[in-house]
Amino acid sequence: MRPLEFGWYLPSNGDTTSYAAGHDAIPAGTAMFDRVVQAAEAAGFEYMLVPVALPCWEAWVTTAFMAGRSSRIRMLVAARPGYINPVMLAKMVTTFDQLTGGRVCVNLIAGQSEQEAAADGIRYAKEDRYALMAEEVGIMKRLWTADGPIDHAGRFHTLRSARIIPPPFQQPHPRFYLGGGSREAWEISAEHADVHLFWGDTPEGIALQMAEIRAMAAKHGRADQLGFGMRLQILCRETEAEALAAAQELVRDVPAERTAALRANVANSVANQRVQALAREHGDWIAPNLWTGLTRARQGAGIAVVGNPAQCAAVLQRFIDIGCHSFCLSGYLHDEEATRFARWVRPILAERNGARMLAA
Repeated sequence: MRPLEFGWYLPSNGDTTSYAAGHDAIPAGTAMFDRVVQAAEAAGFEYMLVPVALPCWEAWVTTAFMAGRSSRIRMLVAARPGYINPVMLAKMVTTFDQLTGGRVCVNLIAGQSEQEAAADGIRYAKEDRYALMAEEVGIMKRLWTADGPIDHAGRFHTLRSARIIPPPFQQPHPRFYLGGGSREAWEISAEHADVHLFWGDTPEGIALQMAEIRAMAAKHGRADQLGFGMRLQILCRETEAEALAAAQELVRDVPAERTAALRANVANSVANQRVQALAREHGDWIAPNLWTGLTRARQGAGIAVVGNPAQCAAVLQRFIDIGCHSFCLSGYLHDEEATRFARWVRPILAERNGARMLAA
């Protein structure tokens, strides 16, 4: 069985305990980033997800800066098709990899929002972005593993005698993570990803999806190479009542106009639509201690684990038991929630899973 790993999230658009309009938020910047990254390292998290979206600070600069201000945690940073030439991106990744001694992994994102892609000057439709991503990942892997220069003649790129320096520090190359709910996303995970991260769903629903993606990976000879994980929010408090109160505070007084706007922004994202559908079909709770309320206030991973330490550990254990090994988590405030996870939840999981827990 794979070792279990836990990642945390850097809220590069700011942090908060309430999404209500006018509520005081903690601004993005060095001071807050330091608190979150230091708390995540102290809590034993193995990697840090740095987001990309319109409200977020630029991910690669933020990632490089915070890697220099931390000592152990790996940075999970986005590669988006069409934004950076794949030869340059491959060189950026391996330079980062060498300078940090292997503290980088790559998050494959085709884009949740057509509106944001258009605003960024990306001219490709969603289906083309996935095709471009597959071609660019293939190019990067070849550049990282080839004995000499490579040629490439593809749908989107033509290369002649391309090569990069330095080579990867991690062998054969840094790991790829991908989170997505569409068939196109699943196909890329099946062929290229090391970890496919699901957004929140019921354990039964995740198990069915895992089986399907694993069958797709088998066609590439990768059934045993692809791992699975969950991208979840977590709100853990000493008592269930305190956790529920914290959850309700996050979405209290969020106007319906905000919810409608964020849903329109991600209307073409299968993963976002699945999360929204779960909220419509099940209401606030899709399973014990799995809460949908955040879907009213934020796009992306809007399912939250809510409860006391034993309840939160039990939810994560259910996903472990069906075959998930990687958990990319976030909570509010992000430095404080990381500390609570380390103090209350991680010890329970360590007792239940023994040697599978990575020693941090």
